[in-house]
Amino acid sequence: MKLASRQMRLIALALTLLALTAYGSDPEDAAALPDGEAKALVGKVCIDCHGSGNFRRARLTADEWGDSVADMVDRGAKASPAEIDTIVAYLAKNFGRGAPVRINTAPLVEIKVVLGFSVDESQAEVNYRTKNGAIKSYEELLKIPGVDAAKAEASRSKMAF
Repeated sequence: MKLASRQMRLIALALTLLALTAYGSDPEDAAALPDGEAKALVGKVCIDCHGSGNFRRARLTADEWGDSVADMVDRGAKASPAEIDTIVAYLAKNFGRGAPVRINTAPLVEIKVVLGFSVDESQAEVNYRTKNGAIKSYEELLKIPGVDAAKAEASRSKMAF
């Protein structure tokens, strides 16, 4: 009985690691990043380990991004000092304090955390743009069934279309 339980835990761990690896190397996730000098580098160094939602939901200062990237390097991310500087600059520009949420490429977690939408509201926005294409304006966003107009208005200044 003890052996079967241990085997089941090992199988569960292997499946979890497999799922995380598949998610972390998602080319669509990397492609959805904002354009910039380090887009491909962030895709290679960061998204090889975890999805972009891990950093897209954060709004950190350059110093905080520097600490975060240093932590990732300590955990095994591979990047030269020059690449680290480039990554930190990219993250600070695109996901720094006051950086907008790019409505048409943001993952659910970024919409939820940064804009304060519920999971259902965030999912409604993602589903809408997947089915209908890019959301062209704030007014179009308000027409999406399931999006709370009051929450959207409160977060309007944090959105980019």
